Amino acid sequence: MFKRIFLVVMDSVGCGTAPLSHLYGDDGANTISHIAEATGGIHLPVLESFGYGNLTNISGVRPTAHSLASYGKADELSTGKDTMTGHFEMVGIHTTQPFKTFTDTGFPKDLIDLLEEKTGHKIIGNKAASGTEILKELGEEHLKTGAMIVYTSADSVLQIACHEEHFGLEELYRCCQIAREICLDEKYKVGRIIARPFLGEDKDTFKRTPNRHDYALSPAHETTLDALKQANFDVISIGKINDIFNTCGITEAHKTVSNHNGMEILNEIAKKDFEGLCFVNLVDFDALYGHRRDAEGYKECLEEFDRDLGNFLPLMREDDLLLITADHGNDPTWTGTDHTREYVPIFAYHKNMVATDLGIRSSFADLGQTIAENFGVKLQHIGDSFLKEIK
Repeated sequence: MFKRIFLVVMDSVGCGTAPLSHLYGDDGANTISHIAEATGGIHLPVLESFGYGNLTNISGVRPTAHSLASYGKADELSTGKDTMTGHFEMVGIHTTQPFKTFTDTGFPKDLIDLLEEKTGHKIIGNKAASGTEILKELGEEHLKTGAMIVYTSADSVLQIACHEEHFGLEELYRCCQIAREICLDEKYKVGRIIARPFLGEDKDTFKRTPNRHDYALSPAHETTLDALKQANFDVISIGKINDIFNTCGITEAHKTVSNHNGMEILNEIAKKDFEGLCFVNLVDFDALYGHRRDAEGYKECLEEFDRDLGNFLPLMREDDLLLITADHGNDPTWTGTDHTREYVPIFAYHKNMVATDLGIRSSFADLGQTIAENFGVKLQHIGDSFLKEIK
């Protein structure tokens, strides 16, 4: 048994078209391959040694016959291509009804009217937008009128941006809790309500603060995380994992301000003695570069992660297991600004590794079942463990 498992999610780093990609308009999408192609090649020596070049064609990343890690890729069993669906499936939730999105239309008038009535604040915005751009567009109006800036994205979210000092952080949180209650109605059922506080006095100085807070739907039933917690194992979250799971199954949570900061926290956790799972989400790939269709920025972010990964590996102990994956794709060369339905990579590494090809897994939940089997907890849901293949 591995005493500690580190599960790192490279948010949105898909690795190629999957069987159902065409149903989502994503036939041909390949996040990692197209980033490398669009930027003249990418330098990922650690992930290359793990076998990344064996999964798909990546300019600058060579295939290897002697990888340091076991490698494979996973198809998504659930319906959808959003953050919560991908993460939920990793730990045993099969989502058959996708969370609602309002990307093209904004939120219905009756929802906006109800939110204004229950919060006591007028609403401006109500469209899909970049979180930084909408502050430039509407931040000054918000300061003048006190109206809340409500917007969405390609994901299943309702976001409320308000000035942390002029509007008040606690008032913003109160309004988001009201929005969460309203959006439990099936007509409006988005995956997350997100509080987006900001500071600054004009469009040139507005800047979002680290006091973001997510109000997510809880998983429909017990997950690997719950089973571990109930069996008195540690379940440590880094990044937005705690928000995605609405605190369910988490024993210790750490917020991050960047991918690099998330890896720094991971290094500190690795120096401590614990028994159980450390679950990490690195969101910059998706939020800063995928949705903004910035292939060059995405490339630099991936190369930074590869360097950070190289710094983490020496901190691993003999009885540690590292798992690396993604939750969906977000091909920055693709049309629109939405996620892309793709295969996701799976890498499994430990110090006594005899690397194997894990093949194509039929569900992200194979990760959750592998973790569950390692710690001797039961999951009665989807997925097949590959623990015996990596020992």
